[in-house]
Amino acid sequence: MSTATLLLVVGTLPALATLLCVVLPHRAAAAVTLAVALVCLAAVIRLVPPTAHGVVALGFLRVDALSEVFLLPTGLLYAAAAAFSIGYLGDEARQAAASGGHRQRLFSRYSRLFFVGFNAFAWSMFCAPMADGLALLWIAVEVTTVVSALLVALDNTEGATEAAWKYVLIASCGLGIALLATIVMYYAGAQAMGQSYDLALDPLVAHAAQLPQTPVRLAFVLAVVGFGTKVGLFPMHTWLPDAHAEAPTPVSALLSGSLLAVSFYAILRYDEVTRITVGDRFPQGVLLVFGVASLLLASLSLLQQADLKRLLAYSSVEHMGILAIGISFGSPLAAVGVLLHVLAHAAAKGNAFLGAGVVVRVFRTKSLARIRGVLDRLPWTGPLLLASILALCAMPPFGLFRSEFDIVAGGIGAGQHTAGAILVILVTIAFLGLLGSVVRLVLTSPATAAPGREPSAWMVVPMVGLLAVLLVLGVHPPEDLSTLLSAAAGQLAGAVAR
Repeated sequence: MSTATLLLVVGTLPALATLLCVVLPHRAAAAVTLAVALVCLAAVIRLVPPTAHGVVALGFLRVDALSEVFLLPTGLLYAAAAAFSIGYLGDEARQAAASGGHRQRLFSRYSRLFFVGFNAFAWSMFCAPMADGLALLWIAVEVTTVVSALLVALDNTEGATEAAWKYVLIASCGLGIALLATIVMYYAGAQAMGQSYDLALDPLVAHAAQLPQTPVRLAFVLAVVGFGTKVGLFPMHTWLPDAHAEAPTPVSALLSGSLLAVSFYAILRYDEVTRITVGDRFPQGVLLVFGVASLLLASLSLLQQADLKRLLAYSSVEHMGILAIGISFGSPLAAVGVLLHVLAHAAAKGNAFLGAGVVVRVFRTKSLARIRGVLDRLPWTGPLLLASILALCAMPPFGLFRSEFDIVAGGIGAGQHTAGAILVILVTIAFLGLLGSVVRLVLTSPATAAPGREPSAWMVVPMVGLLAVLLVLGVHPPEDLSTLLSAAAGQLAGAVAR
């Protein structure tokens, strides 16, 4: 299969699945979704070698090393969450079939909306890194907002509705600012390339040294604030804990592991141009301020959370802050660590949300104070959830240990000793808050004994797969992946010829 065909597969199959799920019954929709997700994951993995050494393009679709790094988390979590969804909706499907009548009709409607939205969400997150141009990138990120907001509200509870509205309002304001960034960058590009310039990536980077510096600086700040709203950077993060806590579990996994990363990708595209135009110091300073503020807020918030899914949501804010700080170091090693962190965080946080979904399903509460004895009640999910939390705390031998080590080592090597020390201190505080809360609910004995039974094997197998990915990333990443990460880090430094 040619590389151009692979782009076509990733860019169109989820959209086709979205249309099919409008008319398919529950079981068929679940099967189609899983099949499409697995095919897309295989296609994205197959794109690693060619994109590590060049650019793959087809029409308005374009994938280079940096794009590919951000396609991988979406492909991985699309497949894992699709498999998890079969078990997640399985009990309700059986109960609805047994009850018949009104309940069956309600479930049929819910299932149809879920799979339509789920596939559309994945499709929009594939499109963003594949879009050849800042304008198309903005449109794709806007589509992710619309679709994911509807998915957040899908359970139709008061909390879910409020979270969705809050998400829409804040994200829309942020993306309005991001649109202004796009317009300002177009103005800067037009000064060097003429009015017919269409914001395509290759010409913009090729002529970046000729762009006027003041508009580029302004566009970068607007992009960090605008797209940073979707990333969850402080102080634009306030929608994130509510949305992640109220969304259906498979959606929470995609929101945290994939959507935030895709939005960060948009910032990196502006960073790539800004470094060439004005030098490293300005974009590094902006990202360092937002990164430290986000990491500080998240670290302190993790010490006082009472809701399991909100705990994981604030952990996402923490890791987005780490990404921003890592890029601000301006070191090739730190950049490689950041890109590896994107992949490892997706696997770890997706796994943690899937495990939390099983726990909430069994214990029928998200309150950390009321959940005890997870290891006794859930002999598979308990250890897998604990392993995911250890991974999020950057414990060896998982991928986040390697990525955070590279980030800190790169920062110190670049002379960023104070920022490196702040990063280590704040990550340690976050470690204490996150691990302390989860260890209590997993290892503490329950007040009353209850039989241990996993709800469904479909909910366990994806977690095992994601944990295996974390181990591979931590112990020995594949050679092609290492080459890809180095090439993408080179792009961020302006060292790769387009």
